[in-house]
Amino acid sequence: MMMDEKTPVQRDRLQEQQIKYRRPSFWIQVALVALLFLVPLVPSFRVMDMAAKIMIFTVVVASYDLILGYTGLLSFAHAMFFGIGAYSLALLCYHSSAPQWYHLILAVAAALTLSMILALVLAFFSLRTKAIFFAMLSLALADFFHILGMTWSDLTLGEDGITFSLPGILNVEWPGIDYGAFHLTPRVMTYYLILIAAVLLFMGLLRFVRSPVGRVLKSIRDNEQRSTALGFKTFRYQIYSIVFGSSIASLGGILFAMWLRFVDPESALGVFSMVDYLLMVIIGGLGTLYGSIIGATFFMATQAWLPDLLKSIAGLFPDYEFIHRVAERWIAFLGLMFILAIMVFPKGVIGTIRDRIGRRKASGA
Repeated sequence: MMMDEKTPVQRDRLQEQQIKYRRPSFWIQVALVALLFLVPLVPSFRVMDMAAKIMIFTVVVASYDLILGYTGLLSFAHAMFFGIGAYSLALLCYHSSAPQWYHLILAVAAALTLSMILALVLAFFSLRTKAIFFAMLSLALADFFHILGMTWSDLTLGEDGITFSLPGILNVEWPGIDYGAFHLTPRVMTYYLILIAAVLLFMGLLRFVRSPVGRVLKSIRDNEQRSTALGFKTFRYQIYSIVFGSSIASLGGILFAMWLRFVDPESALGVFSMVDYLLMVIIGGLGTLYGSIIGATFFMATQAWLPDLLKSIAGLFPDYEFIHRVAERWIAFLGLMFILAIMVFPKGVIGTIRDRIGRRKASGA
């Protein structure tokens, strides 16, 4: 065989590289990033706050989808890794008299180190067994850290939480810079830092699942026995997934703490946050990283706008007290919307769309 001849896999990859920048999906991603870049121009902090949280939780949910959707492991410890990142930044900035830029680097290093160690411990003690032992051990570990955050008041200030400041142009005391009608405030600079970090982290997750490691993880999820028969060390690849996904979640926690500048056990380490992550993954679609964008947008936008929408509707009927009481139960409406979304998109939004496109192509062929 000539040296310049390529295998079918190499030819497919070369063809994919040639058309990558001509696909509509690529330009949709570019348009989405451009839209997020222009969000601070909107004269509403609420819109910018929602956009920042969507970016943060897109990364966190995508990292959870890597473990659940691509590897097939149900973990309840993802909120714990998220909280480790949040508390790493909060504690370093709070306990230092004047936060500096190197505190951010130290927070990243501390969060990644602790997350990797805990992920390895969780994997080594649970992946050797079957059934739901991994899920139960992850739940116990997450609950332990939640209780630790609430009771270790000398370090974490307990349920009162930690309010801290950031260094340099991210500090609220920085006066900002004016560019015509556009004012670069500390909050805007924090938003752009989160935008850059979220894009890079999401690209890293995409690169991971499209790598040979990601392809093996899909095969393990679909049929672990067959993957083992093919010679793959499934235990090793599952560890890769858990460690990488948990590390990305801790970095998402740092971004969350950076945006709020406040951390408490419920928002950062709450075990019930796992329910939100599960909802966002299921709405977007298991095993579809782009589904995390849909899930996070749906969840964050609903939480931000649904209560006001229901109050506005109730305001049209001032004499009906029952309607006003029902409008106050917006969480129930969120549950109904979730049920409807699952009925319309049984495999999540992205998963159902891909399935229907695949069926049409098959029927056309």
